[in-house]
Amino acid sequence: MTEKYAVVVVGGGAAGLSAALVLGRARHRTLVIDAGEPRNAPAAHMQGYLSRDGMPPAEFLAAGREEIARYGVDLVRDRVVAVEKGEDFTVVSAGGRSVRARRLVVATGLKDELPAVPGVAERFGRDVLHCPFCHGWEVRDRPFGVLATSPASVHQALMVSQWSKDVRFFLHTVAEEEFSDDDLRRLAAAGVDVVPGEVAELVTEDDRLTGVRLADGTTHPRSVLFTAPRAVPQTGLLERLGAELHETPFGAYPVVDATGLTTVPGVWAAGNAIGFSEQVVHAASGGYRAASAIVGDLLMTDLDAAVRRQSPA
Repeated sequence: MTEKYAVVVVGGGAAGLSAALVLGRARHRTLVIDAGEPRNAPAAHMQGYLSRDGMPPAEFLAAGREEIARYGVDLVRDRVVAVEKGEDFTVVSAGGRSVRARRLVVATGLKDELPAVPGVAERFGRDVLHCPFCHGWEVRDRPFGVLATSPASVHQALMVSQWSKDVRFFLHTVAEEEFSDDDLRRLAAAGVDVVPGEVAELVTEDDRLTGVRLADGTTHPRSVLFTAPRAVPQTGLLERLGAELHETPFGAYPVVDATGLTTVPGVWAAGNAIGFSEQVVHAASGGYRAASAIVGDLLMTDLDAAVRRQSPA
């Protein structure tokens, strides 16, 4: 017979594990199905999470897995390939496992697509970075570069100027005419040097970034490069279930309420599955909110069913 769970959580990152912890403590039989592809895997440490500042992401996830196991939560390393909605949800994994669940939490996150500049992907999470809140303190006061990926990259160039006063904004394939006069005035006020011309490659020495080389051969000494990856939301599962999505500057994400409930009854989403800017601390909070809402939803559903059974025909 197909195993039955109260809740299946798809994704075992901060959001999924947080949801599973709350559900396990509420005595709901819960299964986490985790493909093992956390977004922050390239980073050596995560920052800005109170009491966990500087903790390696892998260590954080290992601690979370140990915690959910204390409450009887099951976890499998696998990938969900199909979900069908009937009276319950039927969840099928790539490994051939099929389980039923009364409720779903989708915490499948997103993937970062990096600019196709030689050296960027190889050094991402080390001295090629995307978030000054995550890494700015650790690289403060070094010579920064910012690799533009769109006109919106001006915001990143302005933000990182709070961590270094030596910032060069490489326009790469973005034309200067695509920036507003206000953008250019702000860059000048922040002391950010605007460098036109396409970037050809990153220069390294002794396994560290030392410069940014342009297509014309000019090399700019830099020890840190910020860039904004293209966010690719992992919404395939939600789309197959019929969840409504809404467009954002960072891709299409599910429409959710304050608890993470999608437009599909019984399906919640949390973490980077609902937005580009969800940091680890936000993702954990979102998982907690979703799980607590599910606990209340299941309780009221069961109580209402009991009342109907007790009512005279």
